[in-house]
Amino acid sequence: MNTLLIQKAISMRNKAHAPYSNYHVGAAVESHSGKIIGGCNVESSSYSLTCCAERVALFSAISEDLFPIKALAVSTENGGTPCGACRQVIWDLCGDIPIYICDNQKMLRETSSKSLLPDAFDQSLLKG
Repeated sequence: MNTLLIQKAISMRNKAHAPYSNYHVGAAVESHSGKIIGGCNVESSSYSLTCCAERVALFSAISEDLFPIKALAVSTENGGTPCGACRQVIWDLCGDIPIYICDNQKMLRETSSKSLLPDAFDQSLLKG
């Protein structure tokens, strides 16, 4: 477990743009090279256009050519876990990686993308 990764996810909550839900989420991913990239949730008045912190962090890592991803941390006020859409994106982009669930002060528990999304749909099921 990387404490810098967890601290980054916790600190990213301060950057969240959540004027509608007031539910601030921070996330951070660690690349295999050790670089840590943060993300925060960004809400839209059209809720379906909102982007979750986990996806912001992952997409930022892609834009900086920092794949593969080694681990992900998520911080909410109450230890919430990634939503279903994020679980699918995490699986598609990272496969089975450790995920650290944090509140606004510390890590609460460790899980994995495979545990969060059992029987995942992925490219192996696509006909090509």
